[in-house]
This record gives sequence, C-alpha cells and structure tokens, in this order.
Amino acid sequence: MRNQGILGANSFLFTEYKYLAAFTATFAVVIFLLLGSVHRFSTGSQPCQHTTIGRTQTCKPALANAAFTAAAFLLGAATSAVSVHLAMRIATYANARATLEARRGIAAAFAMAFRSGAAAGFLMASLVLLVLYLTVKAFAGVYYGDDWEGLYGSVVGYGLGASSAAMFGRVAGGIYTKAVVLGADLVGKVERDVPEDDPRNPAVIAGMVGDNVGGIAGVGSDLLGSYAESTCAAMFAASISSSSGGDFPAPAAVACYPLLIGAAGLVVCLVTTLIATAEVFCSFKAETVRGVARALTVLMTVAALAVSFVALPANFTVYDFGQVKQVKSWHMFFCVAIGLWAGLAIGISTDYFTSNTYSPVQDVADSCRTGAATNVIFGLALGYKSVIAALGMLSTVATRLAIVAYGPISDNAAGIAKMAGMCRRIRQRTAAGNTNAAIGKGFASGSAAMVSLALLGAFVSRAGVTDASVVNPKVSVGLLVGAALPYWLSAMTSVGIVALKVVEEVRRQFNSIPGLMAGCAVPDYARCVGFATDASIREMVWPGALMLLAPLVAGTFFGVTTLAGMLVGAMVSGVQIAISGSNSGGAWGNAKKYIEAGESDHAMSLGPKGSDPHKAAVIGDNIGDPLKDTSGPSINILIKLMAVESLVFAPFFAAHGGLVLK
Repeated sequence: MRNQGILGANSFLFTEYKYLAAFTATFAVVIFLLLGSVHRFSTGSQPCQHTTIGRTQTCKPALANAAFTAAAFLLGAATSAVSVHLAMRIATYANARATLEARRGIAAAFAMAFRSGAAAGFLMASLVLLVLYLTVKAFAGVYYGDDWEGLYGSVVGYGLGASSAAMFGRVAGGIYTKAVVLGADLVGKVERDVPEDDPRNPAVIAGMVGDNVGGIAGVGSDLLGSYAESTCAAMFAASISSSSGGDFPAPAAVACYPLLIGAAGLVVCLVTTLIATAEVFCSFKAETVRGVARALTVLMTVAALAVSFVALPANFTVYDFGQVKQVKSWHMFFCVAIGLWAGLAIGISTDYFTSNTYSPVQDVADSCRTGAATNVIFGLALGYKSVIAALGMLSTVATRLAIVAYGPISDNAAGIAKMAGMCRRIRQRTAAGNTNAAIGKGFASGSAAMVSLALLGAFVSRAGVTDASVVNPKVSVGLLVGAALPYWLSAMTSVGIVALKVVEEVRRQFNSIPGLMAGCAVPDYARCVGFATDASIREMVWPGALMLLAPLVAGTFFGVTTLAGMLVGAMVSGVQIAISGSNSGGAWGNAKKYIEAGESDHAMSLGPKGSDPHKAAVIGDNIGDPLKDTSGPSINILIKLMAVESLVFAPFFAAHGGLVLK
C-alpha cells in the first residue's frame, strides 16, 4: 500500500510538472517581452523612479531588468516545485511509520507525524529562503551593484514564480483531491456498501494520494508562495527607502530585514518543534498542537523585537501611495507583531468553528436530526459567522507547514491502519488530523489577505498610483469587477467533470474484475490515479487563465488605477468567500465524523452510521468538500497571483497601459 501511495504521488507530480515546465518557459518569454518594451528594448541606463541616499541616481536598463525578472521567475517556480516534491516524499514515507508508531500509543503516533511534518515544513521554508537570498546576492554581484531599485524590482519575479507553481498545486491538486473522494464515496459507499478506506475500492489509493496532493503539495505551495511574495514585496518597498538623515544606507539594511525575520522564524520554529515533540511533552492531548501555535507566536514576537532594533536604522522613510513617510524601527516591529498575533487569532477562530470539541460543530451535527436542509443552513451560517501584517504571520511558516503536513500524515496513517485490519484503538490514535488541516486552510486564507495588502502597497508605489479613492470612477469600476472574480473562479473550479470520470472508472472495475467484491482480486489503483491526474490538470486551464489574464487585461487596457481597484475588490470579496467556505466545509466534515465516532452521549444519540442524521451529515460533508478543498483555496491563489503579477508588470502598465482610456 505504501508503495502504491508513493507511486501515485510521484505520478501526479510528474504529470503536473510537465505542464508547469511548459507554462513557466512560455510565461518567462512574456515577462521578458513586456518588461523589455518599457523603454523600447533600450540598452541604455535610465533615471531611477525613486531617489535614495547611498546609491546612484541612474538605474539599469529595462531590457536587463526584464531578463533578470524572467530568470527570477523561473527560479521561484523551480524552487517551489522541488521543495514540494521532496516534502511529498517525506510525507508518503511517514504515513506507514505513523501507523506503526500508533501501536505504542497516541504520544508516539503524534511525535512521528509531527516530526515528519516538521521535516517537510523546514525543508520547504528553508529552501525557499536560501534560494531567495542566493538570488539577491548573485544578481547584485553579477550586475546590479548598488542599483537597489532595479535589483529588488527584478527579484519580485521570484515571488511570481513561486505563486505560479502554487496555482498548479492548489487548483489542480484541489480538483484531484475532491474528485477522487467523491468518486470513491459515490460508488464504494452508496452503490456497493463498501466501508471507507477499504482496499477493495479502486479509488482508495487515489484518495490517499489526494490527501498528500491537497494537504501538502497544495497548502504547502500556497504558503510557500505567500512566504516568497511577502518577502519580495517587503524587500522592494525597502529598496526605495532612505534614511531620514546622514548617509546610512537604509535600503540595504531594510531590505535585509525580511530575510532576517525569516531566518529568525526558522530558529524559533526549530526550538518550538523540539519542545513539542520531546518525550516529556508527548502525553498527547487535543491542546498539544494548539499549544505549539501559542508558544510559537510568543517566541517569535521576542525574536522579531530583537531583529527590529538590531538590524534596522532608528529612522528611515518609505513610500506610501506616492507620499514619503517617516518610519521608526519600532514601527516595523509592531507590523510584524500584529501579523504574528493575527495568525494566532485566525488559528484559534478556525479551531473553534471547525473542531467537534466545541459547540458550533456540535450544533451543526445536532441540526442533522431534521434532515440535510437544516444541516446545510446551519453549516453556511457557521461559515458566515466565522469571517470576522503578512511578514509577521509568515515568519513562522516552517512550523505552520509542519502543522499542515501533520494533518494528511495522520489521516493517511488512519487509512493504512484500516486497510491493514488493525484494531479500532490504533485507528483512533492516528485520526487527529482533520481539525489541524482546517487550521492550515484558515491560516492560508488569512495569509493570502495580508500578502495581497503588502503586494498592493508595493504595486501602487512602483506603478506611481496617486489617487486610489473609491469616488474615482476608474477605481470603482475596478472594485466591482474585482469583487466578481472570486465568484467566477468558484464556478470554474467545479469537481463534477473529474468526479464523473472517476465514478465511471471505479464502477467499471467493480463490474469487470472477477472476485473484487469478495476480496480475492486486487483493483487497478494506478488507473484511477492516472484518470484523475490527467483530468484535474486539464480542468485547471481555464481557472488559471482567469487568474493570469485578468490583471494583464485590466492594466493594459484600463490602466494602473483601475487595476489597483480590481485588486482591492478581489481581495475584499475573495477573503470572505475563502474563509467562510473553508470553515463551513470543515464544520460539515467534522460534524459527520463526530456522529460516526459516537464518543459522547450526544453523538451516540445522532448515530450510528446509516441513521437519518448520519445520512444528512454525509450530504453536508459532500457539499463542503469542494468548498474547503477546491474553491476556497483557489481563491487564495487568485488574489495573491493577481497582486504579484501586477507588481511584476507595473513598469509596463505605467508606461503603456490604459489604452482604452487614452
């Protein structure tokens, strides 16, 4: 089974990366052509857009910036792809090991799953940070020198590359994950009355691959994209800063600040992980992972305070919507601290609204007494109620990724235990991943909002936007169009077409393989994986086109002011949809599991499996799955990818955009 899971994960990634390679090569050419045309492919130096102390007054030619931006874009995509591939291999090997450790107790199972998740998380975060640092050093040493504006303007291509790779992992991975789950459930559970995770179901391995594809490749690439984008946006903002007096080279110091915050975050994450998995702390309780997040936030706040006062000049200036503002080092610390504590607040809120330990999910489960309709109403209301400084939030991304990876590893370990015929006690020890997966999705949505704000600020500075008032008709038109884009994307990321193909294949195997239902034959797991992989990647073409073309069309034909309004509109509506969909879906799923577990008198009164309340809960779970694992996560990518793409192409839009209005 483990080998089947590894082969399935490798098959998905290999197919995905073939399409990713073709896309990145093509889009790198687009970047070079559009940015190179800013000064009509001139090779002469140009006056800098912003003047800062401690550097030259002329900047490198646009043609060179275009070439280095395209190179940074390719590096970002490659780094994200490699780190996600290695993390997936760690997770697939860890699934069976967590199952075996569960025989020793829940503490051992937790330690194995969390340490494996930590290994994957540290690998992804550290690799992204290391390659970004080396990219900056190489670009500066080879060509840019003290041209900080050109250097960091080119490096933002790295964030675009990482976000483009995340588009493939998040959208295609989300479609794949939910399609195979629906296919396995509709045929296996409904038509054939086969239990969940039964090895007779041809889609069971595809479902386990989907946990890793959606939970690690998807969420991991999403958070890595946010990490790269927020760091690049902060470094670009620093590149056009200056000290308020004297000749202190503020851009150099402030540009290093995001990298130092990220490095400090890795150290804090390492300490927190060691504490969380130490034997003395491994009497596992539901509070264990929650305690990790709280300890992480407190320690990182202290680390950010030290970095802010040691690495930053006491006073410097930054650009804010075309205006120069005085900033002190402690202002930067408060921005980071607010982001850190906002991340913790999002985690606590998501935990409260999606964990069956608390009343909201129990209320959703109780609503199943009167049928599926009331279950849907309660679940939607819960999601709406749950909607209530990016660099700080993402400085602890290593441990956030560990918590994210812990969920799929635990879930797959539970599935392996079921297929191996292990006792129920062992399966229960490995079934703690659902709420942590929901927390990871909530954190991804919150970080997407904060990162989009940071990218928007960098965009308006680079594009020279001076009037972003909502009474400006250009802005208001952009707001209305941008607010509609998340709804359009949600409609385009339907899993129905792919799920239908999986249903047909699972049904065919049940009907054509002799002895399959009796357990005397082995299904063709690889065929289901292949069907779902090819179909899911084809289905992401149009959603991907929407994400990439929307800012290009808006900026080219209507100008930077309209584009700024569109980015704000997409962010405001998209975050609400993503968070409410994620929390509603998580609540429906955990309400079903709450009834199935029957671990309290209230839960037992709603069960057992097959009862009318349980059937209503299953319907809610099937409705919620695409919301929390496909449509919602895709919106995170939409608002970030549009923002970072706008930042990369800002010089082109400023020079040649607004064709219709001109």
